[in-house]
This record gives sequence, C-alpha cells and structure tokens, in this order.
Amino acid sequence: MAYAAHTGTRRNLAAMAAAGWGLLLSPGKPRDDRFPFALDNGAFTAWQQGRSFDAPAFKRHVERHGDGAEFVVLPDIVAGGLASLDLSLSWLPRLNGVGRRRLIAVQDGMRPADVMPHLGPDVGIFIGGTTEWKLATLPVWGKVAREAGAYLHVGRVNSARRIRMCAIAGADSIDGTSATRYAVTLPGLDAAIRQKYLYFDLALEAAQ
Repeated sequence: MAYAAHTGTRRNLAAMAAAGWGLLLSPGKPRDDRFPFALDNGAFTAWQQGRSFDAPAFKRHVERHGDGAEFVVLPDIVAGGLASLDLSLSWLPRLNGVGRRRLIAVQDGMRPADVMPHLGPDVGIFIGGTTEWKLATLPVWGKVAREAGAYLHVGRVNSARRIRMCAIAGADSIDGTSATRYAVTLPGLDAAIRQKYLYFDLALEAAQ
C-alpha cells in the first residue's frame, strides 16, 4: 500500500485517488473520504524546520482522526536512538485502541533487540531515521517484522529503486512526497509498486 502526504492540488489528489493510494496525514491536515489514511505524528517536519515536536497538536490530530486510521505513528525523535524509543513507548499505552495498529519509528542507533519485545499484530515498525541508515538496515527490519508477525512501513520512498528494496524486505506499505508534488511521477511509482510480489518472489528464490 502506498501513502502520500496531503496536498491542496486537486489534480494530484485525483491521480492518487484513481491509483488507489492512501494519505499519510500530518497534524493539521484534513481527511478526505476518497482515501484510506494513516496518521503521522509531525516529528520529521518539525525536525526539518528546526522546531520542537508539538505534542498538543498531535493529540488533537489523534482525537479528530484516530478512528478509521490504518495506523498511527508513535511520537519519535529523528535519528534519536534509544531516546526516541523511550518517547514512543511512553505514548504506546496512551494510544491503545487508536487506529488498526500503532507503529514504532525505528531510528539510527536502535537495534532489533531493543524493539522486538514490543512488537506484535497491533504494534509494528515504521522505518525512519537518516536516509543512509534506513537503506542500510532495511533488510534487517524486514526480518524483524516477519519474525514478530508485525506490520512494516517504510517512510520517504520516492523512487522505483527504493520501492523494489522495500518489496524485497517485505514491507506492507510505504510513503513518499513525489506523487504529492508531481502527479506525472505517479504512474512510474505505481507500476513499481504493482511489481511488488514479483520482486519478493525473486528475493525468496535467490535466498533458497
């Protein structure tokens, strides 16, 4: 499943709806009944802009849109290692029952042993972190998710190459901003997504 950020551009929204994509909603963004949706926490945008995480805005976001969300990304600290995990776990019981599942954003410095005890059908993995760390550890987190029976989502996926990497790792969903900004890129990205099972089968065959 592919998710993209909400946009005010009607053409891009129409193209995403036609392709069956979902919306990954940041705090302050509205729902759109044409789309399945999930809730982001806004931490990455705040980090990019040099702002602190806005916990009250996130709580309002959950109160307004938590019902029906495919998943909710627990608050995290970009590239924050175990401090990020501690923050996410502090929110875990507070968001019990919100959405279909809650996702822990794994970050630079986290190890599988740190995260594995908390995973299961209702608590999955959101691969965040810096780009280099994300791509280097993607296969590892894919294995962790499979062993734990947990959902796996990968953030910031904006190319066919990364889509293939996510498919081989066994990701359940991805998100990116390319389709949000440029509708012309959507057909190529969507075609790569639809090849997911082919790539995954090839990876399994190569591993045997």
